[in-house]
This record gives sequence, C-alpha cells and structure tokens, in this order.
Amino acid sequence: MAIYLIVALDVLNGIASLFLLCLGLAIIFGMMKIINLAHGEFIMLGAYATVISANAGVNIWIAMLVVAPLFVGILGLVIERCLIRFLYGRLVDSMLATWGLSLLIIGIITTIYGNTQQGVPTPLGGFSIGSYQSSYYTLFLASMAIVMMALVYGVMSYTRLGLIARATMQNPAMAATLGVNPARVYMSTFTVGAAITGLAGGLLAPVSGITPGMGGAYVAKAFMTVVGGGAAILSGTMSAASLFGAVNQIGAYFTTPVYGEVLVFTAAIVLIRLLPQGISGRFFKGNL
Repeated sequence: MAIYLIVALDVLNGIASLFLLCLGLAIIFGMMKIINLAHGEFIMLGAYATVISANAGVNIWIAMLVVAPLFVGILGLVIERCLIRFLYGRLVDSMLATWGLSLLIIGIITTIYGNTQQGVPTPLGGFSIGSYQSSYYTLFLASMAIVMMALVYGVMSYTRLGLIARATMQNPAMAATLGVNPARVYMSTFTVGAAITGLAGGLLAPVSGITPGMGGAYVAKAFMTVVGGGAAILSGTMSAASLFGAVNQIGAYFTTPVYGEVLVFTAAIVLIRLLPQGISGRFFKGNL
C-alpha cells in the first residue's frame, strides 16, 4: 500500500511541476502566438533570482514567491518593449529572435556565475509512508498549481482586464475600435506570462540543479505540453500536463528516468497524431 501512495505522490509532483512550467508559455504562445524559445531561460532566471536572493539573506519564501516572478516579469516587460513588440504576427522571426535571446541570456549568466551547479535547500521537511520517504514540498507544489490555475481562471473569466485581454487576442482590430489599446494589452500579457514563468523557476529551484543551461531541459516539454493541450489555456494545459506528467513519473518509477522521458515524447507524438487540434480541441471546445 505504501508504495502506491509514494507513486501517487510522485505522479502528483510531476503533474504540478509540468503545469507550473507550462502556464506562462500557454499564456504567451496560446494567446499571443509568439514562439518564445527563451521560455526555458526565463525559468532559469527565476531559479537564479531565488538562489541569489536567498544567499543574500532574503527569506526563501519571499525569494521564491516574490523576488523571482517580480524580477522575470520586469525583464519580460523590457524584452517585450525592446524586441517582441516588433514581431507580432511573424512566427518564424519571433522564433529566431527568441532563440538568439536565449543564447544571449545563457552567455551572460555563464559569464557572471560560471557553469557550476547551484541550489537552495528544500524549505519544508519530509514524512514517511512505511519505509518510503517523501517531502511536504511535493504537496506545496501541487497546492501552488491549483492556486495558479484558479487565479488565472478568475482573472481571465471575471475581471475586466481578463475579458479585454481575451477580446484583444481574438480580434485586435475590433478591440481597437472600442477604445482598447492592443499594444498595451500585448505588453501586459507578455509581462504576466514572463512573471508566471519566473515564479515556476523559483518554485522549482529547491528541487532542481540550477545551471545556466538548465532551461534547455524544460523548453521542449513545455512546448510539447502546450501544443498537446490545444487552444484552451487552462483546460488544455492542465489535461496535457496531467497526461505527460503521469506517463513520465510512472514510466520513470518502473523503469528509469531516461525511459520515462522516452515514453513522454512517444505519448506526445501519438497524441498530436490522433488529436492534431490538441486535447482541448476535441474535449474542451469553448473552455478557457
């Protein structure tokens, strides 16, 4: 019985982590159609912001929940104003520009901090289930995934800002005739997506090895999950994260982590082949 509970906790951790990693990308790519290949570097910057501020004496919770999203959100605002705003509607150009941006960020961080692995201790203790050990931080990550999903859903569905953002993404010309400034909406949306990505990096800092190149391990999974989820930002991303997270953790537990990754990519290929519009295109049409 204990082993099944541990596997269930590992699956829960995999789903929550993947959802948090993908939520910012789902907002930027799903709503704005910007292929942000620097998404992994935004995660890395959130993790570094957490480590640096925690080492400087900032409380670890403030470092993860405030410093990381604030820093990456401000950086995202600067990048949107200086680069991204010239690339709307130009998918290939945005892909090349953000790929170059990701290389630039990696180079800067490597120059400043070196290529050595850094980290912060897990802020919560562990507990035992029979002879197996797990961490309360796993439950915290799951709680944060639920909180972020509820928060984004509430803002997008029940606030004026969320409704304006959705309307602008669907028909910017019509929104402009009604007095909305599409450029300001795009700027705000990209900034929020970057901040959420920074938050994900901060939350994963205690459980990840932090290096300048760590983003490369996340960007493929993130795009795979968002594309597999389909057009719906929340229902699509959560359903795809649940599928791929469960496949990865169960496969890794009963085989090895390498085979777990192979199973995830195989599942993604099969899913996109069977459901080219994504999970939400088949099962959650019209949902957020």
